[in-house]
Amino acid sequence: MSQRFPLKPVCLIVLQALAIHAHAAADPADAADVAEAADSATVAAMAGPVQSVEITGRGQSRQVQNINKTDLAEALPGTSPLKVLDKLPGVNFQSADPFGAYEWSTSFSLRGFSQNQLGFTLDGIPLGDMSYANNNGLHISRAVSAENIGRVQVSQGAGALGTASTSNLGGTVQFFTLAPTDERGATVAQTVGSDSTSRTFVRVDSGLIGGAMKAFLSGTRQRTDKTKGEGGQDQDQVNARFVFNFGQSNSLTGFFNHSNRKEVDYQDMSKEMLGRLGYDWDNYQPDWQRALNAARGQFSGNVTSLDDAYYSAGGLRKDNLSGLILDLNLTPAFNLKTTGYHHDNDGQGHWYTPYVPTDAANPLSIRTTEYQISRNGIMADATLDLGQHTLTFGAWGERSDHTGTRAYYAATGPADTMYFLSNPFRIDWQQNFITTTSQFYLQDSLALMDGKLKLNAGFKSMSVDIAARNIIGNRAAGQLNAEKHFLPQVGANYALSADDELFASAAKNMRAHQPGVGGPFSQTQAAYDAGVANLKPETSTNIDLGYRFKRDAVQGSLAVYGARFDDRQLSVATCAGIVGCPSTFVNVGKVDTRGAEAIAVWKLSREISWFNSATYNDSRYKSDYTDGTTLVQVNGKQVAGAPKTLFSTEVSYDSGAWFARLGGKYTGKRYYTYTNDASVDAFWIGSLAAGYRLKSLGGLQDLSLQVNVSNLFDKQYISTVGTNGFQARDPNGTAQTLLTGAPRQVFVTLSGKL
Repeated sequence: MSQRFPLKPVCLIVLQALAIHAHAAADPADAADVAEAADSATVAAMAGPVQSVEITGRGQSRQVQNINKTDLAEALPGTSPLKVLDKLPGVNFQSADPFGAYEWSTSFSLRGFSQNQLGFTLDGIPLGDMSYANNNGLHISRAVSAENIGRVQVSQGAGALGTASTSNLGGTVQFFTLAPTDERGATVAQTVGSDSTSRTFVRVDSGLIGGAMKAFLSGTRQRTDKTKGEGGQDQDQVNARFVFNFGQSNSLTGFFNHSNRKEVDYQDMSKEMLGRLGYDWDNYQPDWQRALNAARGQFSGNVTSLDDAYYSAGGLRKDNLSGLILDLNLTPAFNLKTTGYHHDNDGQGHWYTPYVPTDAANPLSIRTTEYQISRNGIMADATLDLGQHTLTFGAWGERSDHTGTRAYYAATGPADTMYFLSNPFRIDWQQNFITTTSQFYLQDSLALMDGKLKLNAGFKSMSVDIAARNIIGNRAAGQLNAEKHFLPQVGANYALSADDELFASAAKNMRAHQPGVGGPFSQTQAAYDAGVANLKPETSTNIDLGYRFKRDAVQGSLAVYGARFDDRQLSVATCAGIVGCPSTFVNVGKVDTRGAEAIAVWKLSREISWFNSATYNDSRYKSDYTDGTTLVQVNGKQVAGAPKTLFSTEVSYDSGAWFARLGGKYTGKRYYTYTNDASVDAFWIGSLAAGYRLKSLGGLQDLSLQVNVSNLFDKQYISTVGTNGFQARDPNGTAQTLLTGAPRQVFVTLSGKL
């Protein structure tokens, strides 16, 4: 038996010792950031109605930005906060719907690192990698209603050391819920708009009860049709939260979030299909007969294959996320927080397939990918103030039970099947995964030279065990462990003056192996057995250097960065997505990233501000790989899906009563093959938000009428690439892995408080 660092026992001992206490956020930099946000809000309130639209991480040793409540409130209600982040440097967000909440199409990356290589948390609780076939979390659009998010922090490169994530290679995104208010009241908002959109949000705050207790309860109902084709994308949510304050600045917080979402899919496109069928092409629904004819090889119009369209497709997700957070200030110098949480999920992805008939008379069936998740976790984090030194340390443990199934159900006609199906007539495969995660971290932050120089150094230890069991079919079973006992992070911040500072950071991170539909166990047993000896967890080293500045009229930052990505695992699609062939996993070795970012906010007058951000990112594979016996030459090629250039600009006006935002985002050319033989064009997208506020009207307070316009100039463009994975080559433009962006959409929202 090999000698191993006793990480799991250490973590369990620490967790048990701290379980009677509590926590949510682990990095003292986060606390500094909260203070900075409060300071900025105070300064803005004193200066006039326009608040700072961007906080650039003042005082921190890593690249950090925040999106505040003003930005979130003036976005289209129901918009994913990931889409609001799209204006920040290094961020590339794409989606086929105007809200950015349609999960099959959602694509989010930082500095060339894709969504499943990033870390996401809500109030410190892990959301996993938020991928569509999620096995270890849930998407933020389901975790909490957008109206209840108060702040979002983005860390490009080196994320907060204590972030509860096993996929944080290239950065973190941390979401924070709005706390219950001290004042009793109700908030009501109604949105209507394009494609029969109707979104209703109601939140009731209890106010402070007995000087110690406060709570809120909210409900959200959204109904909207697709922008093309037949079907809707609907969601119901309930969020509840209480805070009980006791003793000297101690608190107990409890929460429960429920989401029930169903969304009808858009047809995945290829470049060849776009030329032949057009940007408005979608699935056959409600034309059942045409779908039957196509399944029998009787094509009409410009259709030439089974995969040009299906009858319909869609996704169903039900989630419950709950927990308790105990925050104790045991002494003036010692804070301890512990969070316990539970998440359960049921999901089905539906696809009407012409490849598996229901019976001799009916050539179609409904192919499903089914998901069940039950995970429980606990986090404990402590902060000890020793004067010049601030120590932070903590542990995180989680056990996740995940089952994935590929099944087929009878399709007998054009009925509504957007509900959870049961009693399949065929199951291709079913797998169960028990994933046990343990993480421990320690960091020391040191202030020198009267606080002008801030240094931090620390490390985390991580171990992730996956036990995969094959219940039905021939997919892989086995046990995988990914662990690193020393993943260091160091940083420095030096204040040149009260308004100028330099920062630098370096971090080593690991991404654990993933269970489920997209992980190494999605191969056949033979392919897994042949490659498991060489299977290594992905690791990255990130380095940041930067300069932040602040003047009377402008504030911003400049940063340069580099990243070395080792043991990059590529999942290579081997057939049409609906067929569901096992993927091929290949290790392409190293990926190198070099880049530069700039962000600036000008306050042109008391009412007007101008935001700009620019990114240059060069991410390239540094090794070829072998697919079977075929050498695939990708050395020196640009990473698939990662644009080299991004630019955002936004002008904001706020007089206190009238407000408006006019923005534009440029996204550079993106390759969607590993060999870079196929790409999609660069594009500009504009957006507009405008409205009027009244302090009171009758019994209503803070009444607001707001108009939002997405894709302002009605641009025709390709939004998401890689929806069905990436291929090595696409010489004829036939890879169906693209989605078109939504056309111009207009929405009106009326909101107020009672």
